[in-house]
Amino acid sequence: MSLVEQWNRVESGLDPRWADARLSLRIEDETARSRAAALLAPAGPGVAGSEIRFFTARRGSGVGPEAVRRMLKRIDAEGISGTLTLVASDAAPPEPAVSRPTAAAEWDAALAVLPSDWSDILCELELDSSADIERAAVLVEALNPIQGTGRPGFRFRSARERGYGASAGMVRRCLERLDNEGIGAEVRVLDVRSDTRPVYTQGPVWFVGGKQH
Repeated sequence: MSLVEQWNRVESGLDPRWADARLSLRIEDETARSRAAALLAPAGPGVAGSEIRFFTARRGSGVGPEAVRRMLKRIDAEGISGTLTLVASDAAPPEPAVSRPTAAAEWDAALAVLPSDWSDILCELELDSSADIERAAVLVEALNPIQGTGRPGFRFRSARERGYGASAGMVRRCLERLDNEGIGAEVRVLDVRSDTRPVYTQGPVWFVGGKQH
């Protein structure tokens, strides 16, 4: 079996997450071993007895797996035979988890970009799972949540000073309840009205998908 074929077999047996591998190439003939070490020079080989030790890495320091394949192909082309074995291999560290903002934090971020004179907003709370609808409805009951978004979740209104809609502080407390129970949710502002002055009404009326909110 050629050295390239041996490397293909070694590589296919590595952990899919492998980051680096230490390899040993055993060549009995001293002259052939010296020549192989010269051809492996980019990998910084070390010779000990009849073995040539070298290193490959997917990224960072060390030659890559394709470079190893090319070097072994040159050794094969010179008719040098040997035995390639895996000495050790390390897996890449797991990717750092990306922390998702809580629903309460999303609410804070949404308020931060509203115009300073906002008075009424129409919002949507989308749940990660439909299995959480009943419990979430209880936790955010103070928002007078309305189903019918086409997704698991609710629409609700918030009013800054007067009119129909939960205060911004009440909205945040309700969202904190979801966060505390581990119910994944995303909150977004659908529409905003500024400086409304309801007269004999409870505030503006929104129509979304033909439904009044």
